[in-house]
Amino acid sequence: MSSSHGDGPLVTGIPDDPPPQRHARRRRRLGTTATALIVVACLVAVLGGAAFGGIWWFQQRLDDNVEKLGDPFAELTDRPEPAQSPTSEDELTDLNFLVLGSDSRGSGDGTASLTDTGQRPDAIMLVHLPADRESAVVVSIPRDSWVEVPGHGHAKINAAYAYGGPSLMIQTVENLTDVHIDHFVVTGFDQFVGLTDALDGVRIRVPQDIGDGDDVFFEAGEHMMSGEEALAYTRQRYGLSNGDFGRVQRQQNWMRAILGKINNNRRDPIMMTNFFEEVSKAVATDDGLDITRMREIFDEAREISTNDVAFMTAPYEGTGRSADGQSIVVLDEDPFGQLMTAIADGEAAEFLEEHGEELELLPATVQ
Repeated sequence: MSSSHGDGPLVTGIPDDPPPQRHARRRRRLGTTATALIVVACLVAVLGGAAFGGIWWFQQRLDDNVEKLGDPFAELTDRPEPAQSPTSEDELTDLNFLVLGSDSRGSGDGTASLTDTGQRPDAIMLVHLPADRESAVVVSIPRDSWVEVPGHGHAKINAAYAYGGPSLMIQTVENLTDVHIDHFVVTGFDQFVGLTDALDGVRIRVPQDIGDGDDVFFEAGEHMMSGEEALAYTRQRYGLSNGDFGRVQRQQNWMRAILGKINNNRRDPIMMTNFFEEVSKAVATDDGLDITRMREIFDEAREISTNDVAFMTAPYEGTGRSADGQSIVVLDEDPFGQLMTAIADGEAAEFLEEHGEELELLPATVQ
């Protein structure tokens, strides 16, 4: 399959201790990429269920609660080839997950609304797990990226889901990236504050006071944030030099903190059971990503730690306007194409080692 990179513009978790002073704000709608970032954490957490799992009733609970989306790959043709083909049953291959997040509140359980027609996801993420299962790469693709949607011309990338559901969304991303997608995950909003609360909060370092110019919501320092507090942290706009892209990094920082909390507490059966109860109600997956497959992937990737996961935003030139006046994000074709080629070829780790300083990787301290 030929690449579409040239078809016009492409468009810490830290240890827990007693929580400091909190500055709560009212719960608001989850925006931009927060939902998908957190569902990736859920996905990793589910894969880690075997750490305290092996409990039959827990597996059954996940199978009963997680909504299935059918087989969105069945009708796709002319797809990118996987990076490699296994030569034996024991040989592992790269895995790529397409993760979407929607903040629709059409469902009380946060999942039924995902199958409503006409939804435009607020977050699109490509999660890459290489064959050696020693690391992971998470690439956030801005929802307003101006791309070719098969059968519909150029549009914002999230329009693909509204036009044709999971299958067209997968086809659009595969055409854009030339990366073979193995599994598809979508999620809603309602449960994500609960995910953080199920972990008794997460610790996030704030390098400077956060406020709106009048009130300070979080003073500089380390904070054990509840779900609502973490949501307020990610939604803050005042004083961010790079606007929504800065918010993306805060959302990634939230996810990193969740992963750190999971790693530190994965053998706490009460906390993990509460967390997985929330996970099971918050995600919908393709039929192939059942609990058996999740446990298999965990067994393969059990040594991955928080520090082995690279978070980044897809390379972009900036924002602009489409011919019909829409506000769009223009992806930076050359570095975007190079990154995706490395992922498609199973060489992501080597590429990041060589070109990491040129990419917008999540820094150790997020402003």
